[in-house]
Amino acid sequence: MKVAPSLLSCDFAKMGDEVIRIDKAGADLIHLDVMDGHFVPNITIGPAIVKAVRPYTELPFDVHLMIDYPIDYIDAFADAGADIITFHLESMSDPNLTIEKIKGHGIKAGVVIKPGTPAEAVFPYLDRVYMVLVMTVEPGFGGQSFMADMMPKVTAIKAEAARRGLDILVEVDGGISDKTVYAAAEAGVDIVVSGTGVFKAEDPAEAIRILKSAD
Repeated sequence: MKVAPSLLSCDFAKMGDEVIRIDKAGADLIHLDVMDGHFVPNITIGPAIVKAVRPYTELPFDVHLMIDYPIDYIDAFADAGADIITFHLESMSDPNLTIEKIKGHGIKAGVVIKPGTPAEAVFPYLDRVYMVLVMTVEPGFGGQSFMADMMPKVTAIKAEAARRGLDILVEVDGGISDKTVYAAAEAGVDIVVSGTGVFKAEDPAEAIRILKSAD
């Protein structure tokens, strides 16, 4: 299992140093949560911040767009250094056009679903995306409790992908810790996003090691 620490839980006053710290601790990807204050009730970072921290690591940037019109910002985040861009199927942008625009930059595309959206919503796009992100909290704020009842979605998506011979990664985001990661592993999750569980740990390297060992 791969671990993508979320910068949402880092010290924003020294983001570059935090990226270096988490890279050295053994992260596989860096997860960047982008919120517009409309799609979710919070505002975080934009392309300028992604570009500013890009030189601090060679790890892939996993950019999660929680915004109303993600298609309008694909160019900016691709230019800023995103390696993977995921967007919500609940957003206002046409999913097929958004996927096409992401892939047009030579980067990986993914779709995201909120807790209230069924797994079947992603099925039409499985042959076109690199990854599906299943939210295990309501998106918007860090530090929430893991929703274990989202795990059947993971197994359903993995089963459908396998049935169609597709190699799809499934990522989960929200409330992942050394206590909840085992449910994710059992469901077949490939990547876990962990913000508080890593950045607020006394020993981030040990926290990442524990998450990875849940396989």
